[in-house]
Amino acid sequence: MLNLNLNKNLMNKTLIYSMLAASMMMVACDPAEDRDVLSGAITADDLNITATPQVVDGKNSNYIDLNSDGVGSLTSWFYGNGTTTSTKTTVQVVLAGQRKIVFTGLNHDGTYITKTLTVQVDTLIGVAPEWGILCGTGEKNWVWDNTLSAVWGNGGYKGNTSPGWWTVALADIDGQAKGEGAGAKMTFAVDGSGLTKIKSDGSITKGSFAFDMSAITIDDNKEVWAKGKLTTKNVTVLCGKSPNEGNGPVYSYDILKLDDQKMVLSYPEPGAGSWGTAWFWMFRAE
Repeated sequence: MLNLNLNKNLMNKTLIYSMLAASMMMVACDPAEDRDVLSGAITADDLNITATPQVVDGKNSNYIDLNSDGVGSLTSWFYGNGTTTSTKTTVQVVLAGQRKIVFTGLNHDGTYITKTLTVQVDTLIGVAPEWGILCGTGEKNWVWDNTLSAVWGNGGYKGNTSPGWWTVALADIDGQAKGEGAGAKMTFAVDGSGLTKIKSDGSITKGSFAFDMSAITIDDNKEVWAKGKLTTKNVTVLCGKSPNEGNGPVYSYDILKLDDQKMVLSYPEPGAGSWGTAWFWMFRAE
């Protein structure tokens, strides 16, 4: 009889625990909970967010402290040359003056909210000068260097610094890449690290770019041949192709020269050693 009573007590406890668990699940799934979440959607006016330049030697620097802690939505910050999803972080902008920082939030109900904050940057710290060279004060156009007899072609890798073997004049570029000769241009922009190729017929291809000035190439004389590397995404430079690889697009270029007025790029064919086949692009600022 004692065992029967014990079993009966255990069964009763099990039943009670099961009913309690089911009740908790029903509470968790109560539609009232969903209504509470949806009613928590916020607007731009409700946002308590900050973008604050760090002060260095009494000046607003290009290091910006972003804070959206406590905001009841998913977070994304666009600060010109980059994006972050952190709610509290420090980012580096690359241009001085008034810079716009755009916050985008995603509410629980699927609605988006945006708010733009403006910061004043008075001094640049740790910024690669190539940003200003490529993009000017925000964006800058580059075209073929029409002061040269040859603007594209091939030559020796780590030997030539311009087309040295097969050379193509500006007037003949359209025969290689229709609409990408005279009248075509490229726009490099800080916003989104954007690269836009505009053909002579007005058609546009948009992508992005990045550069690494630590990726140098040394020639056989132990001297710097390439001072860095430019990479592009979803778009090539003008006539950015490799003829001996089925005219495939080129997205990675050695930077041989880059200053306010001139840009010279090169691409070695796979496996090219010294004086192997490389392609060269000769551009100037518009």
